[in-house]
Amino acid sequence: MPFTQFTNLDFDQIKAQIKDYLRANSNFTDFDFEGSNFSVLIDTLAYNTYINAFNANLVVNESFLDGATVRENVVSLARNIGYVPRSKTSAKAQVWFDVPTDTTSGILTLEAGLTCTGLTENSSYRFSIPQDLTAAVKNGVASFGSADLPKEIFQGSLLSRQFLVNTSRDQRFILDNPNIDTSTIRCYVKGIGDSGLGREFKLIDNILNLSKTSEVFLIQEVQDERYELLFGDGYFGKKLENNEVITVRYLVTDGESGNGPSRFDFQGTFVDDKGVPVTPTGSITVNTVQKAQNGGEIENVASIKYFAPRLYSAQYRAVTARDYEAIISDIYPNTESVAVVGGEELSPPKFGTVQISIKPQNGTFVSDFDKQNILSKLKQYSIAGINQKIVDLKVLYVELDSTIYYDTSKVSNPDDLKTNVVDALTSYSKNVDINRFGGRFKYSKILQLIDRVDDSITSNITKVIIRRDLKALINQFAQYELCFGNRFNVKPNGYNIKSTRFKVSGESKEVYLVDVPNEDLKTGVLSLVKNDEKGNKVVVAKETGLVDYVKGEIILNTINITSTSRPNNIIEIQAYPDSNDVVGLKDLYLALSVSDTKINMIKDVIASGEDISGVTFTRDFYTSSYSNGDLERK
Repeated sequence: MPFTQFTNLDFDQIKAQIKDYLRANSNFTDFDFEGSNFSVLIDTLAYNTYINAFNANLVVNESFLDGATVRENVVSLARNIGYVPRSKTSAKAQVWFDVPTDTTSGILTLEAGLTCTGLTENSSYRFSIPQDLTAAVKNGVASFGSADLPKEIFQGSLLSRQFLVNTSRDQRFILDNPNIDTSTIRCYVKGIGDSGLGREFKLIDNILNLSKTSEVFLIQEVQDERYELLFGDGYFGKKLENNEVITVRYLVTDGESGNGPSRFDFQGTFVDDKGVPVTPTGSITVNTVQKAQNGGEIENVASIKYFAPRLYSAQYRAVTARDYEAIISDIYPNTESVAVVGGEELSPPKFGTVQISIKPQNGTFVSDFDKQNILSKLKQYSIAGINQKIVDLKVLYVELDSTIYYDTSKVSNPDDLKTNVVDALTSYSKNVDINRFGGRFKYSKILQLIDRVDDSITSNITKVIIRRDLKALINQFAQYELCFGNRFNVKPNGYNIKSTRFKVSGESKEVYLVDVPNEDLKTGVLSLVKNDEKGNKVVVAKETGLVDYVKGEIILNTINITSTSRPNNIIEIQAYPDSNDVVGLKDLYLALSVSDTKINMIKDVIASGEDISGVTFTRDFYTSSYSNGDLERK
């Protein structure tokens, strides 16, 4: 039989090889395989061989983490290296409320379970607490939280499951419900002589530093996205005794769809210090400090395959940037991207410091509560003497100002064409090249993308703008520094830097930033400028800051900003990059802002035949890749 490449077999190939083999046999030299019933047997052999080869290939692929596609197989392979995929996560809201009561008890307890109903325009969601909350009764009022120290409520329903320990058989403790938020699991073990639910066992993620008396448990994902509880064996963790009762409480959540509610109706129940139900004497108003957010879906297969080996390589210690990426993604499931910068890379250097920037999946900033929680959990992984600091996300926005020429003979409605361009840019904005730390915006791809939207587009001239948002400290004297990480394009006459308007102390009118380059065109001076009643430019303050065109940095001297024209105390500052390819370096998160992109549709009168000489062809600032344009950002 001739040499066969078994890795490339298909049905027809197998069939042909069987025929070649039989023809090589002297008994079948002149046999008509196609015209006889013998062809049915050959088809059967080929089909059986093909199915076996397919199944063998599938089994082999599913045996390796890189090649596996079935979730249960991926989870099983990840389990071998100690990785537990992230579960669904409950959306969390921060609230506080006062409870009027006439109870004589000094303590009022809000029982675990349903607490509030979160309301949105289209639906409502259940919000619960996984553990009892207590509050002291003062002057007939029990205060659960405050505006400064709110209470956290979780989207989902609190369920409970009990197991009776039977040491005479190989017993498994599997929670039957899918959609569990594993961070809300509370486990209690009640033995002889224990009161209530018994002793609470703590959830851990590794067996390091455990003794034989440690009251802990682990979890692992099993079939159908359910979870199994694992307890100690008497060497690593306390071993369960026969006839002990295990009570498990957990939240079943809607995940990402539970994000958004900001209005809540109270639905909880109260008891006094003796367990007697208490009815409030008046209505309860739930005050929202932070709307429901950070709800997420169960970790998908692609994410498991990416993070499992990286968390394993970290070996439960945060040393390298990759270690931090894997560990933070594990302890903060809402993580989309992480940037870690060592203190020695900062200017000026801060030795012994690690600066962490996190991009959440839903939103731009990590709450102060989550920051503290992340830092607290990082301590068990970090090296002694290293100080971790979480800084707010620094987003480098890329905006486009595109003039698109189109052939009027091929398109009737330029507005529809414009919509198609915007849709194409929106799709590209989700590309892996951008929307991440260390991302790269590739100019040539954008030009090709626009040109290929429709055959009627003859060309495009697209300008690239980079922008940073300055978060102003209102009514406070402060200095500001913005790093763009990209060299600025410099026009000698200035006005390369533009900002939205804002107000400063001592000036009634709104001002904006204007730059004037120095002779070397490497640095420049920033001034504050306003418009008078006639629209003339008036300098309010000279040398209010510096700009480094080479480094792409802007520094504002001490200034007291009292208000901004943009919401949330934001001042938008833009520049033209010297290179149309834009990179996000270090802790800069690169994002393409389609909403701030300008699309100008221009008739190509030459392509349409309206002007064969080219006399009326547009020759203005649209045809230039660089233009100062207006003095301020509008």
